Amino acid sequence: MAQELTISQKLQALYALQCVDSKIDQIKVIKGELPIQLKDLEDELEGLNTRIQNHEATIKGFEGDVIKLRNTVKDCETLIAKYEKQQENVKNNREFEALTKEIEMQKLEIQLCEKRQKDAGLKITDRKQQLEVTRKKAELKAKERDSKKVELEKIIKETEAEEREISTSLIVLRAPVEERLLVAYDKIRKAYRNGMGVVKVERNSCGGCFSKVPAQLQLEIAQRKKIIVCEGCGRILVDEGIEAEVIEY
Repeated sequence: MAQELTISQKLQALYALQCVDSKIDQIKVIKGELPIQLKDLEDELEGLNTRIQNHEATIKGFEGDVIKLRNTVKDCETLIAKYEKQQENVKNNREFEALTKEIEMQKLEIQLCEKRQKDAGLKITDRKQQLEVTRKKAELKAKERDSKKVELEKIIKETEAEEREISTSLIVLRAPVEERLLVAYDKIRKAYRNGMGVVKVERNSCGGCFSKVPAQLQLEIAQRKKIIVCEGCGRILVDEGIEAEVIEY
């Protein structure tokens, strides 16, 4: 039958357990944040690529409009030449004036088309500038994404090996600690986002909630004759000296 641990040994075991659990918590944070960052970059890059496609489609549309306008101008010039030829063979002023009116309308149409061409040209120039800016942004984001992918793969590879090693340490650390104490420790850890169930008294305060710890209570904590919890947050309190006594896992 294994010898029961003293209070001091229990506190040492719990503090060592907390150190290892904190390492695992940190690994989980790293492994959790990087994929999210990568997903955000992928989404941003997808948005930029969609914007690029929209710019390209818009430019193509404007260029198509310019071609149509040029063709319209050619048609108008053809009609003007035709009407001017007809004017040479008119039989009366009424026919001449009617043809003159048609020629003026075609000239107005040419002026309108030329104005629209100019406007479309300005829009094309503006869109091409926006397209260039967006492409550069997309290139930078693509490089950042590729860099994050390499970083993520490297970290996952490193942390998986470290996590396996730490998991082995956890089994060793938890084995001698009584079940009742482990249940209490796990319950406290789950109650806080940072997973801290065991904290040191630092600068006369609880390392978890920073509540002031009375001098007499600090003395009792340092004596390690019983397990003491913080009255403010319920975490298990240990003295600063315990850190030097705990084996690094």
